[in-house]
Amino acid sequence: MPRRTATIDEIKRLVGTELGCSAWAVIDQPRISGFADVTDDHNAIHLDPTVGERLGLGGTIAHGFLTLSMLWALQSPIVPRPVNATHGYNYGLDSVRFLAPVRCGKRIRGRFVLDSFDERKPGEWRYVVDVKIEIEGEAKPALAAKWLSTSYVP
Repeated sequence: MPRRTATIDEIKRLVGTELGCSAWAVIDQPRISGFADVTDDHNAIHLDPTVGERLGLGGTIAHGFLTLSMLWALQSPIVPRPVNATHGYNYGLDSVRFLAPVRCGKRIRGRFVLDSFDERKPGEWRYVVDVKIEIEGEAKPALAAKWLSTSYVP
């Protein structure tokens, strides 16, 4: 999906509001297995359904860091980038909490609230976004975090 854009003034007016929810994304076994291969995290709870069943998880579960890594894809059409931004980067994450496992085959989505948007120095804009990754059909979110990122506007 295309990246959402807005002017600096439009983004400032969004502080304190929910920016929206992303589309649902399926967390299936090929995605989980691929993440295991990329990260060398081959824990059986991610790859062997019998282990997940035995542990009461109902099958395999996604890596917490896989769920966290989905933030970029989920936020892109929701969190606006300044119209004239030349580039940006992730600054970090605060208070990341993995609250519930994402079972294989479940769908997740992001819910994003703009906590702050401040000019740190001329042309450098810092976002703080409160994010929850929701699991379809479940009351408890998979994770909650405060995400910091920076955009540069000439």
